[in-house]
Amino acid sequence: MSGELSPIDRAKYVAAKRAVEFVEDGMRVGLGTGSTAAWMVRHLAETVDEEGMQITCVATSTRTADLARDLKLQVATLDEVKWLDLTIDGADEFDPQLNLIKGGGGALLQEKIVATASDRMIVITDTSKEVQKLGRFALPVEVIPFGWETTKTLIEETLINLSVAGRTSSLRMHQDRPFVTDEGNYIVDLDLQKIDNARQVSLVLNQIPGVVENGLFIDICDIVVIGKSDGTVELRDINNGSVKQEQVEVSGNGNVFSDL
Repeated sequence: MSGELSPIDRAKYVAAKRAVEFVEDGMRVGLGTGSTAAWMVRHLAETVDEEGMQITCVATSTRTADLARDLKLQVATLDEVKWLDLTIDGADEFDPQLNLIKGGGGALLQEKIVATASDRMIVITDTSKEVQKLGRFALPVEVIPFGWETTKTLIEETLINLSVAGRTSSLRMHQDRPFVTDEGNYIVDLDLQKIDNARQVSLVLNQIPGVVENGLFIDICDIVVIGKSDGTVELRDINNGSVKQEQVEVSGNGNVFSDL
């Protein structure tokens, strides 16, 4: 299998595989959304099957829930589970303090709710997502459809008083129509380029009428697992300040990974 993976897929594969090792029998686990998270769900399904584990999963999007169910994982709602032991998800960016930008896949609201309802959040990523300051990746802001243009204007006006390098915004589209989230909302993407005070930006944006949530995840992530194309991973734990390098075997049973 290792010869079939591109360098970026190998990095995603090993990060996802290592992150699944944090899952223990009996846990309630949040499942993220996105391409790297999809690798994780598949690794998790393989591990659960091989080790006979009993876990309950809460998905952060309908597509993740569908994938998990297809792979025979037990999926419940957050209302049924109440609280989670662990959430594993990807990120579009992370900084040295393990603050994140998420929402490139359009599931930021459920992702943030699930992550904050967990004892720990583990992020799986690769070296291309690391930045010194957040903002290189466009910041997604979920807004209700009613009056979205007014909300977008208010966001742009608010950005004038914030310490960011860019202030342009655009409505996310899907073909010729606005992209719609699982909650029936729109997403406005902000090209901020560099965010000097992410905490302030997050708080101010969420005070604007019409804004549901933004993609800044501040003080939520506990561990980042950074996959690399050579099959190694770097684990950074923000709580104890540790940084570890490990080697991960690139292998698979050919079933749950066959269509990747």
